[in-house]
Amino acid sequence: MADLYSTILNSKRKGKKLFSVLIDPDQFDSPKVVDLCEEAEVDFIMVGGSIITKGNFEPCIKAIKKQTKIPVVIFPGNYMQVSNYADAILLLSLISGRNPDLLIGNHVLAAATLQASKLEILSTGYMLIESGKQTTASYISNTIPIPYDKDDIAVSTAVAGEMLGLKLIYLDAGSGALNNVSASMIRKVSENISVPLIVGGGINSSEKALKACNAGADMIVIGNAIEKEKKLIRSISKIVHQF
Repeated sequence: MADLYSTILNSKRKGKKLFSVLIDPDQFDSPKVVDLCEEAEVDFIMVGGSIITKGNFEPCIKAIKKQTKIPVVIFPGNYMQVSNYADAILLLSLISGRNPDLLIGNHVLAAATLQASKLEILSTGYMLIESGKQTTASYISNTIPIPYDKDDIAVSTAVAGEMLGLKLIYLDAGSGALNNVSASMIRKVSENISVPLIVGGGINSSEKALKACNAGADMIVIGNAIEKEKKLIRSISKIVHQF
C-alpha cells in the first residue's frame, strides 16, 4: 500500500512544495492531460467532483492509472465516490460548515467500504473560503464559506481540525472561484498548524501559485483552470517545484 502521507510530510519538512492536478471525471475526455502531468512531473492527480453526471468516475481513474504511475487520490464529492483503482482518498470533513452529513454523516456511510478497501485514508479538514461568488461546492454542501477576510476564523477552524486529529488542512476557494484564498489567510493558518496545508481554488496563474507557496501552502491544487488552459500544468508545476 502506498504511503503518500509520509511523502507529503517529508516534503513539508524539507520545505519542498507539491503540486496536484484535480480532474473532474465529467470533463476528462483526453489523455493529453495525463501526458502533460507526466511531462510536468505533477506529484498527485486528484479525481472527483461535486456532481458526476456521466458515470465516468471509476472509468476515469482506470484510464489514468493505465497511463501513468503518478499517484491517484480521490477527492470525493459524496460517499459513493470510492474506487480501489485509486491509491488514496482525501476523507474530507467539511469543518468550515455545520452540515452534519459532511462533517461525519457521509463518512459513516462509507466507513465499511473504506475499511475493506486498499485505499490509503488521508483524513482532511476541508475549509471552504468565500471567493467572490457562490461556487458549486458551497451550493451542493449547503454551507456558508468562511468570509474571505476573516483570517482569525480560518485559523481557529484549522487549529480545531488539527486538534481533532485530522492529518491535512485544505483551504479551498472552490471550483471556478473569482478570488483565490488570500496570502494573509494562508500565512496565518500555516503559522498556527503543524500538519501539511493544501490550497486550491482560483489559482489560475503561476504568479498566484507562487504567492500561495510563499505564504505557506505545502501543496497547490488546480482543477477548473486547466479545463480552459491545459498549458497551466507545465507553468505552475515549474514554479511550484522551483520554490
